Amino acid sequence: MTAMTKRTTYSVQAPGAVVMVRPHHFTVNTETAADNSFQVMHDDDADLAAIAYAEITATARTLQDHGVTVHLFEDEGKVTPDSVFPNNWFSTHAGGHVAIYPMKAESRRRERRADVIEMLKTRYRVQDIIDYSGLEPDGLFLEGTGAMVLDHIDRVAYAARSDRTDPIALERFCTHFNFEPMVFDACDEQGVPVYHTNVLMCVATDFAMIGLDMIASERRRAEIVMRLKRSGRDVIALTNDQIRRFAGNALELQGQSGRILALSATALAALDREQVKAIGAFAEPVALNIQTIEKAGGSVRCTLAGIHLTCR
Repeated sequence: MTAMTKRTTYSVQAPGAVVMVRPHHFTVNTETAADNSFQVMHDDDADLAAIAYAEITATARTLQDHGVTVHLFEDEGKVTPDSVFPNNWFSTHAGGHVAIYPMKAESRRRERRADVIEMLKTRYRVQDIIDYSGLEPDGLFLEGTGAMVLDHIDRVAYAARSDRTDPIALERFCTHFNFEPMVFDACDEQGVPVYHTNVLMCVATDFAMIGLDMIASERRRAEIVMRLKRSGRDVIALTNDQIRRFAGNALELQGQSGRILALSATALAALDREQVKAIGAFAEPVALNIQTIEKAGGSVRCTLAGIHLTCR
């Protein structure tokens, strides 16, 4: 099978539709800064808001130009600074299943929106919704596909331990949605735990990108690499510097002419020529300029909630 044939073959790993939220009053969330070392604080919130609005507008348009269906929701409120990252509060799954997640920060709990769920029910076949948000009073958090990087093909949920990824909540999700949990410890050079797994790794159909040096246990690191390779994927190792520049925070999508890898311009610039070539064998890299939104500690993958449901 040629690389181009692989690109155009349908994959359950690469959704052809996403939910995005366009913020009207974007700010960097001070409540989440304590355990998110990727955040950059900024004084001029008004300036940030206008630029972030434009970045999401351009990102949605670029994805649509590549044939990705974008359901774009507006957030005109001022109490949900991280609403631009909808992948943390819900996820969708083949067979018509939807999960709603428990969030650590109170400000993030307000991001959950009934209109998003109603759109999913109207446009797609939804069989059931499992709501884990009731775990929040017990301090059990699992922040969606930020906390987990899901392999929809091999049915593995990769998860770096953190305050936002509770093992009890993870076990419940994996039992309900038929995933095998693969948990590991990950931290940067200063020993700071990685707050969300999806800044550390991306699992696509035929390849995976992962910051191996951040995984504390050599044995666990080898097990993860073996598992990814066993599923037939090429493993692209990312350096710590590339992780800091959001190279791991990418999402494979199905476009009109084949699969693409949505990632930020910052992330693509961080990759070397051989890494870009390895990605390009299976998916077209599509760079998106969201440098202002990245100040909030997340990048392209965080702004995209993939839809793994069947259209009505």
